Amino acid sequence: MPRVSALPNTPVGVLAKVLKILEAIQGTPSGLGLKAICDRTEIHKSTAHRFLKHLEGERYLLRTDAGTYLIGPRFAQLTSGVDHRATLQAVARPILWELWKSTQETVNLAILDHGSVLYVDVMESPHEFRLSSRVGTRRPIHVTALGKALAAFLSEEQKNNIFSTLTFQPLTPKTIMNLVQLRQELSKVRRQGYAVDDEETTLGARCVSAPILATGGEAVAAVSVSGPIARISTSQVSALAAAVMNAAGSISAALGHSRGKPAPSTKEKLRSIRV
Repeated sequence: MPRVSALPNTPVGVLAKVLKILEAIQGTPSGLGLKAICDRTEIHKSTAHRFLKHLEGERYLLRTDAGTYLIGPRFAQLTSGVDHRATLQAVARPILWELWKSTQETVNLAILDHGSVLYVDVMESPHEFRLSSRVGTRRPIHVTALGKALAAFLSEEQKNNIFSTLTFQPLTPKTIMNLVQLRQELSKVRRQGYAVDDEETTLGARCVSAPILATGGEAVAAVSVSGPIARISTSQVSALAAAVMNAAGSISAALGHSRGKPAPSTKEKLRSIRV
């Protein structure tokens, strides 16, 4: 657990003010600006600004482009009950923007929520003919690249819990239709580090996704790029996967997680021992 670093020569009164600021921001998932923080805490503007800058520098708070402050990655790691989606979106947004600029295709950010894929951010392609989803859209894990990227890096227990609730209904003739096929696909995703939806959700559409991994190797979110097969050909998947994995790794690092390889599964550990 990361250590909270105090301000130099911090008296008790200063700590009380810092805690007031943290409590005010934590209670507002959408974030607070400087004036709102001062109004809620009754702390002088210059004093509050000094504390905020320090907490931002230590990554306990995150300042958005709009000037509002959110709970940052280091503080989020220390707490439970925080709306991590707002932090994830704020941290990921500039990285997703760069991915969007370089690919000019629709970029998606999603999490696993109650066994399904939940889209939390979408940047639509500027092309007239494009693939898009809405924030708040939910889809089953087996039909999307996002879902496969998320599920591949779950523990066996978590996978089994989700698998027990799956209903394999075809969205296209290419949709995965049984658990054996899904497990094989997830093993492949885990080996290569990215997932592909090859017209499995929508005919004529292809999507490439990579997981955003926590330090322990579990997926906390996933990022994807989607577009028509006319622009995302099979020969382009490898290069696109590299870009998506790089973006996912950058988001993971920005959240305070290591960018190392995911933790090996039990089978992988046993295999290495035998060798």
